[in-house]
Amino acid sequence: MADTSSFKENYFVGVDVGTGSVRAALVDKCGKILRVSSKDTKTWSPKPDYFEQSSSDIWSSCCYVVRDISKDVNVSCIKGIGFDATCSLVALNDNGEPLSVSPSGNNDQNVILWLDHRAIDETNFINSLNHPVLKYVGGKISLEMETPKLLWLKKNLKERCWDKAGWFFDLPDFLTWKATGTDSRSLCSLVCKWTFQADPKGYTGWSKSFFEEIGLSDLASNNWHKIGSHWQEPGRLVGSGLSDLAARELGLDPGTPVGTSMIDAHAGGLGMIGCLAEGVPSDFSSRLSLICGTSTCHMAVSKEPLFVSGVWGPYYSAMVPCYWLNEGGQSATGKLIDHIIDSHPASITAKQQAGDIHIQTYLRLTLENMAKRQKLPSVTMLTKDVHVWPDFHGNRSPIADPSLKGMISGLSLSANEEDLAILYLAAVQALAYGTRHIMESLTDSGHYFESLLMCGGLSQSSLFIQTHADALGLPVLKPRESESVLVGAAILGACAAGVFDDMHTAITAMGGEADVVQPRALEYSYHEKKYRVFLKMVEHQKEYRTIMTEFDDLR
Repeated sequence: MADTSSFKENYFVGVDVGTGSVRAALVDKCGKILRVSSKDTKTWSPKPDYFEQSSSDIWSSCCYVVRDISKDVNVSCIKGIGFDATCSLVALNDNGEPLSVSPSGNNDQNVILWLDHRAIDETNFINSLNHPVLKYVGGKISLEMETPKLLWLKKNLKERCWDKAGWFFDLPDFLTWKATGTDSRSLCSLVCKWTFQADPKGYTGWSKSFFEEIGLSDLASNNWHKIGSHWQEPGRLVGSGLSDLAARELGLDPGTPVGTSMIDAHAGGLGMIGCLAEGVPSDFSSRLSLICGTSTCHMAVSKEPLFVSGVWGPYYSAMVPCYWLNEGGQSATGKLIDHIIDSHPASITAKQQAGDIHIQTYLRLTLENMAKRQKLPSVTMLTKDVHVWPDFHGNRSPIADPSLKGMISGLSLSANEEDLAILYLAAVQALAYGTRHIMESLTDSGHYFESLLMCGGLSQSSLFIQTHADALGLPVLKPRESESVLVGAAILGACAAGVFDDMHTAITAMGGEADVVQPRALEYSYHEKKYRVFLKMVEHQKEYRTIMTEFDDLR
């Protein structure tokens, strides 16, 4: 932790609410992180594919981490605060109190977590209507978005939740409401997860015909009060800054500027899209940003709207002002790697052998020893006979099919540490091929990329980064300030404080520098072959499903 005794400049707080924890950082005007604090949050899973949280628990955790990083700091030096969070659905009653979204009826469980897949029937119903608004989500709405979850609540918890609801918030907007008392929604959340339309050359607002068609027309009452009557771009000042109550809870000054919020992945994109690296073009639209956590989001911006089948967007000003955003993604990446490792018979032994070394580092070292022993030019070639299709939690992009399953080809009766290492490597490669699959869909629709940007947990793995560079044939930029999501949240606070002339200036000033990992020619050739197998695997899965459907038709 940095010595704050001589802090006299302007500083900003970035708060990041992830899937399982809340973090906060104290950040200077150059994007350097001086302090970080984190606190775990609670998650309930009352049924398979149901994941619920508590907005009270989340806010309490926000207060804890902000007070922790500002301890012994003259808070008058903290000029702004920004929040990002997962795109989870928060339900409150008319008094702003938590309202249960759970079959349990427990009001503490008032948040449907982003990865909750309970609304699959509602998602299929909405997609069957083929309303024109769906062209802005790649042609199909995702069950991770809020509209299917709202429909599920109306159908399944009408008396207990729907009829009593005073507000439904995306979690990032709940945080700014809690901080300021002002009900102002972020364009980032609304256009990306709520089917809100924003077009500087056309219509901006809610589509009444869409909500009528899907059976949620009652949300239009009182000028759409329950889901948002007022909206603005990320980074704009919310209300009059921190309320007196929130300031006391957070340990900051009342009136401290609060920036309009962002979804967590988008904050990661914002925090690193302006980073600089020698020899790599800095044009925002030439960069594909990967924010790698439990899942991975793929962010691409363009100056004109580009429609990409199976990829969300285009969304106007959702991440970078005046740019259109396309958002691809993989529903399980960090979670998949954990699952592959933790479910393997050799996992316990490997972790014991690793000791203080991170298990993924230990497996990488195991792979290096194996490649050396087999006289292979690189660890990459160890997976010649082992192939993975990584959609263990469905496909978000570009197939947009949440019913797809994971696949592994090449298993044997052996289950030792080396088998675990190879399976781990095959899973990492499969995630890189998933990124390539998304990138090809983006480029087919008009995007052009000259580099990848990476942040988040998986980006700490040198194997993960090098595999992506090799598999896609592009340099990967890794920001030297590794916590890009927290930097992005701090940028929102800095913009709200008016420290920079505009968001673009803030992005460049706080983006910092990046290290570059270059692709390797031999490995790229190997991945070309593996990628062909990758695409065959999903074809085969669909064929298997068709064959088995023939049995269902006989019953």
